[in-house]
Order: sequence, then structure tokens, then C-alpha cells
Amino acid sequence: MINRVEHQRDLKPRRLVGDTAYGTAALLGWMVEEKQIEPHVSVWDKTTRKDNTFSRSEFIWNEQANEYRCPAGNALRSDWRSFGNPRTHVTKADTIVYRASQMDCDGCSMKDRCCPNTQFRKVVRSIHEAARDEARRIAATPEYKQSRRQRKKVEMLFAHLKRILKLDRLRLRGPNGAHDEFLMAATAQNLRRMAKWLMPEGKQTNQAAT
Repeated sequence: MINRVEHQRDLKPRRLVGDTAYGTAALLGWMVEEKQIEPHVSVWDKTTRKDNTFSRSEFIWNEQANEYRCPAGNALRSDWRSFGNPRTHVTKADTIVYRASQMDCDGCSMKDRCCPNTQFRKVVRSIHEAARDEARRIAATPEYKQSRRQRKKVEMLFAHLKRILKLDRLRLRGPNGAHDEFLMAATAQNLRRMAKWLMPEGKQTNQAAT
């Protein structure tokens, strides 16, 4: 839809507000790297561990050295030797795996809290991690909190359409039928809201009693 509106109207949103379903690495990469749209969404992140071992967030990323540093200060790299033909190390899942040295892990006092069941620790980094970091940065700003409040107002209207006006499914066929049915439901919703705004709450109670 964004591509279609941009192509037909030469318009593009400055920000996109949505739930965590919009926070995948690929979609964040598309928004930030291709469209320059601010992602006001929560990052889809499943790297937090629940077994009391170190999560990926506790490993420090060094952009210049292209490596992670574990809590003990040891390096995790995507390659530990040079190749005649440079390799990207990008997997089919659009990630790069950074591995620690087994020698470092064997003699590390923190191994039980880092990789107790493997010989060395691995950290998977998305090729769109910079876009994910941008989304995390935006999530800590006042603008993000405002977007969440605005999103809640919009989603409440859709919830009202489904629960109160019973628009849980469309009954008319085709795009034109769906357009007409939704337009009528939205019109009825706006008339209900307008009536509440125009009539004070006290008068509504008195009329209901009579």
C-alpha cells in the first residue's frame, strides 16, 4: 500500500505505527533502509534467554571491528581466518553467525552462565540489525509514547466496529461491496460519537429515563 500511494500520489508517511508483527528484521530493514520511514513499532526479538544464561543483549557490538565482545571481554567473530575469496557469511535466514573461540570459552570462568551445554558461544546477528537498533532507539523517545497513544485511539474504533456494530465480517461481496459496507458502518459509528459530543451527558441520562 505504501508503494502504491507513493507511486500514484507521490506521498510517503514519515512514520509507521504498528504492533510487534511489524517489528520483524526484514520489515524494519525495508522501512529504515529503503523507505526512510521511522518505525514506531516494537522490535520482534526472541533472543532473550530464560535459563539464566547471558542473552545477546549482554554482548557488546563493535561496528569497526565487526565483532561482539562477551561479558568476559572475549571476541566473537564471523570468521577467524582470512580467505582468498572474501565471504559474506550471510545465511539463508539473512543473518550472520558470530562465534567465540573455543579456547577462550574452555578457560572462561563465566562459561556456566554463557554456554554450559556447548563448546563455545554463538551470537546470531541480522543483516538488518542497524534498522532494529534504530527502532529500539525510537522506542525510548517521547514521540514513540505519543504514537502509542494515537494508535490506541484508532484501534479502539476498530474494536468498537467489531464488538458494538457487529462488523466482525463483511457480508457484501467484492471490493465495492466491502467498501460500501465499511463506509456505512463507519458512518453509523461517527453519528453515534457525534450525538454524544453534541448532547451533554446529563441530558442523555434524562432522556433515557423518560
